[in-house]
Amino acid sequence: MSTQTNTSDYLLLFRGNNWDKGLSPEQLQKVVSDWAAWFDRLTQEGKCKGGHPLQEEGKLVSGKSGRIVVDGPFAESKEAIGGYFYLQVGDIDEAVEIAKQCPGLEYGCRVEVRPVADMCTVRERYLGSSSRSEQLVGATT
Repeated sequence: MSTQTNTSDYLLLFRGNNWDKGLSPEQLQKVVSDWAAWFDRLTQEGKCKGGHPLQEEGKLVSGKSGRIVVDGPFAESKEAIGGYFYLQVGDIDEAVEIAKQCPGLEYGCRVEVRPVADMCTVRERYLGSSSRSEQLVGATT
């Protein structure tokens, strides 16, 4: 069973929290304005269903029963996710073309394009066996 689905939902994940360092006030104003215009255009076209910047601080929960809570995230600043757009487009090629328009690319921002799965891959692996699927369906009826 393949874990890939034919979906039209994609996330653009904007990586890097320091790409704007060293920009002049004029450059910063231009990239912020261009980014807002890009988001507004995609939203008006019905291709972007939402998006937000993310704060640099947060918490990381791990361990059995979520017993360990520490400050995070711990990704390097060039790898940290600074925000996202939620796209609904025809295919990954269209999502990539949209990602190529990111105003931050010129300054070192990186955009990760990820398809949104219809189902958690762990659940999909579990349901991959027809006997397990039947057991789960039988348990819910």
